[in-house]
Amino acid sequence: MSLLASAQPSQSVAGRVWTVRLDPYGRPSAGAVKLSCSRPACADQPFPGGTAAGRKGAIGHVNAHLAHIRDGGGPRAGASCACRATGCAWHTPDPAPGHRSTTRPAAAAAQCGGPVVLALYADRAGRLWRIAEICARCAADTRGCRVLDTAAPPPREALPAAGGPTQPREANGGAGPGMAVLFSDHSRPTAVGASARTDTPPTVPHARTRPPGPPPVRGQRSGRIAQRIVPHDLEPDVLRLELIELGDAFRLYQQCPEPDLAHLATLHERKARAFALWAQVSGDKTLRHEAMRAEKAALTTREMHENRTGQPAHAPASGPAVQRLLTRTLAAHARAVLDYAATHAPDPEAPVHLAVFMLSLRAARAGTGNITGPDLTGWLQNDAERVLHQLAEADWLRLPGTVAEAMESTPANPTLVTLPTLQSGQPDPFTFSKTSRSRISGWAQKVVGDRKIRKKKAGPATLLLALYTAAHTRPDGRLAHPEGDGLPLHRLAAVCAVPPDQLAEHTDLLVAADWLTEATLKEQHLHGRLSERILCLGGLL
Repeated sequence: MSLLASAQPSQSVAGRVWTVRLDPYGRPSAGAVKLSCSRPACADQPFPGGTAAGRKGAIGHVNAHLAHIRDGGGPRAGASCACRATGCAWHTPDPAPGHRSTTRPAAAAAQCGGPVVLALYADRAGRLWRIAEICARCAADTRGCRVLDTAAPPPREALPAAGGPTQPREANGGAGPGMAVLFSDHSRPTAVGASARTDTPPTVPHARTRPPGPPPVRGQRSGRIAQRIVPHDLEPDVLRLELIELGDAFRLYQQCPEPDLAHLATLHERKARAFALWAQVSGDKTLRHEAMRAEKAALTTREMHENRTGQPAHAPASGPAVQRLLTRTLAAHARAVLDYAATHAPDPEAPVHLAVFMLSLRAARAGTGNITGPDLTGWLQNDAERVLHQLAEADWLRLPGTVAEAMESTPANPTLVTLPTLQSGQPDPFTFSKTSRSRISGWAQKVVGDRKIRKKKAGPATLLLALYTAAHTRPDGRLAHPEGDGLPLHRLAAVCAVPPDQLAEHTDLLVAADWLTEATLKEQHLHGRLSERILCLGGLL
């Protein structure tokens, strides 16, 4: 009996817990925070500098505790699980909404197992840090928890011979001074510095017990994707490997210095297929929801890629990507303003159409906009004052003063013009935002101010033709219309306010200015494509 009693382990001690948190301090408008620690010897520390300074101080405080634990020998092999003392509340899901039970499931504590580890938890908001001696299984089940060191199991005590002396038990689990774990201030509040061990990296140890059934195959890898742990025994095996590779691929993509939206869309598509199969084999409805989210993310990413480059995400790259000023949506808005100018101009003249288009972009949101004399002369050159008089007399445009004063206005003192048809209370023909209006207006200014077109002394009709051709293109620069390839001549004549038989003259000017290439007028359509230097101004259909 004496031999059996001496072979049983002594009663375990409670696992230690250090909790460091940041709380608001003083007036809310001041933005100050207060650092508090669960250890009685640590006094509260206010940080008037705000959350960033408080987080830096909290990280230093956590590092000081970790250094003290290292000097004291690290985690203790005989300590009980601190998570179990809370009913495994650190990783047990909260009750469903409306559930009034205040007790945790009793079965949660039965999940504890494995050696004692020193774990660090940091919440995603960067307000709470917790160091604790817990079991390996609780550490693996706690999201955002990092294992810093593992207590080595105590050596087995050999049973002494009858009457012989017993071998003394070694104190502590042999954590030794090699356990140097520092916590660094990364961009993400849950990041932890690497362990200072040089022999083996810290890993989450397996539990002592395993579920009934055949033993797992040695060498199988587990992984993590979308904050989910891929089970090492997930079947089919090809699904497990796909999920692990996808998790690694997403983490590798996050480290890329430049975004690759085509590659990201492919990753989302693979994730959607993998999670759909995972939901099918496991019966987990949340996985199906994650698969649907991945499908939407793939569609959105593909649209972003097409808007930026003009090429489908699945199409092979045919040279360097073109960074376009207008997305497909903005190009559609630009075409709407062109059609509006052609149908609402008070006079069927090319200078009037051009002025209506540019002024409509300036006042598209509130019915008012600022203009200057250099703006007007840049658009209409020597005809600006006459066109402004014409618009004011037709009551399409209202000025706070005279036309001469508007022509003399400068960027430091612009003239506020009012368009009654776009004022509040009138049907709004445009639906784009303030930012979209600014981007479309900047695009139009680049087209109208193109140097090579200006060198050819192009008039308002040629500028309108340049605007219309730039707004109606395919990804490769070919001129097109929603109904097919080529631009109908009757639509071009209406927008440019010139007879159809004069369009060839203005087309030749754009070809000479290296705006269009392969331009031909046949079958009542203008065919051609934008030159390479103008592709960035192309508005995709």
